[in-house]
Amino acid sequence: MTQPSKARFRHLAGVAMLAALAACGGGGGPAGTPMLNDPTPVAADQCATGSRKAALREYFDDWYFWYGISPKPDPGNAASLLGYFDSLLYTGTDPAFPADRWSFVSSTDAFEQFFTEGQTLGYGVSVNGLEVSGRPDLPLLVRYVDPLSPAALAGVVRGDRIVSANGKPGADLIRSGDFSLLSPGAAGETLVLQLAGAGGQRTVTLTAVDYALVPVTLARVVTSPQGRRVGYLLVKDMVSQAVQPATDAMAEFRTAGVTELVLDLRYNGGGLVSVGRDIASLIAGSRGAGRTYASLLYNDRKAAEFNTTYRFTDPPQGGLGLQRVYILVGERTCSASEQLANGLLGVVDVVLVGGTTCGKPVGFNSVDDGCGATYSVVNFESVNAVNQGRYFDGLRPTCAATEDFAQALGTVAEPLLSVALSHADGGGCVAPAAGPRSRALSATLRRALAGEGQRPMMLPR
Repeated sequence: MTQPSKARFRHLAGVAMLAALAACGGGGGPAGTPMLNDPTPVAADQCATGSRKAALREYFDDWYFWYGISPKPDPGNAASLLGYFDSLLYTGTDPAFPADRWSFVSSTDAFEQFFTEGQTLGYGVSVNGLEVSGRPDLPLLVRYVDPLSPAALAGVVRGDRIVSANGKPGADLIRSGDFSLLSPGAAGETLVLQLAGAGGQRTVTLTAVDYALVPVTLARVVTSPQGRRVGYLLVKDMVSQAVQPATDAMAEFRTAGVTELVLDLRYNGGGLVSVGRDIASLIAGSRGAGRTYASLLYNDRKAAEFNTTYRFTDPPQGGLGLQRVYILVGERTCSASEQLANGLLGVVDVVLVGGTTCGKPVGFNSVDDGCGATYSVVNFESVNAVNQGRYFDGLRPTCAATEDFAQALGTVAEPLLSVALSHADGGGCVAPAAGPRSRALSATLRRALAGEGQRPMMLPR
């Protein structure tokens, strides 16, 4: 690479090497979280659009997983920087791989805030956009509220119907497929929601702020219809802040004498590989220690140096160590959360309940360009201990179940949890798994998830 390109993407090799060292050692992640921002100033001309396009072209040609079969347009064309980025993406010419719908560009500040600081900017309200796509006759509902967000503080709850948002009817939002007004661009922006719920209609005004993530939202012991004690754990984000509360929850479950575990990943878009590995290790207990959790496989230019293997750890007090785990999944279960389910196969009995997952068995070494943008470009694919991967059509559930947004998460009446409890009692599946999702729907997933403010991630740290 030229010197400007090296300056712009100067941390890639360091991040990948830290991941490799951590993985090969089979222990906990890298000794410290690698910083993607270098304090060394970047010359102004290196942030000119032409320079950034040239650097992108060189980076893709070196580190992109599909570098050998992806387009190579001239960086001197008239496209914007983002337009040029999109023009470099692999288009699906190899039957073994669909087109790249995952690589994207984000703000470096927002990226670091989420994955390093465990915070996010927003209102904290998420909707059922995927479920009602193309159906403006259906209600637009709140499906999830971040616990420390403005929405939570204003009393917005799962199941509330959005009559309008900033004066725009919910049906119009569904018709356009654009929910971006739910994701503010800056602190201080406001969102006025007219809601309909159990108490009638009400109006709330939310002001966007930076708030802390609560990656482990719920941890409780529930009782199955036949009296089994079952641990229920909802993990929303695979960020480092999830590990300690998950560890504490498993210890409480063990003390409570649970005989089954339900891990709710239905809204988990992924995050850090090491966090997924640590949670999987808590589930598997000593039976997984030292065994392969996931292998990250790079392109042929990088494989010899950077292919890495993450191994299950031996968790504190042996973890939970049950023989079976129920994982609640759906179209938003993506990337590092799918990797967790795939990594546990063969170590414990995995029963997937819900819908087909999003289908992203690939990941990124996200890099800062030194000019305020972070590029998340597919660098590797992930496989488990027996080389199972490439589930681009998603992981199909063992038992199909459909969400009811009127039911609170973690309650025995909530359909996905109810199906898991019935199966644990020996009742089998209420409904068998549906057929594989069509590739056409998969191709729309990137836009839909982004519109809901979610970015599927698998980061090797």
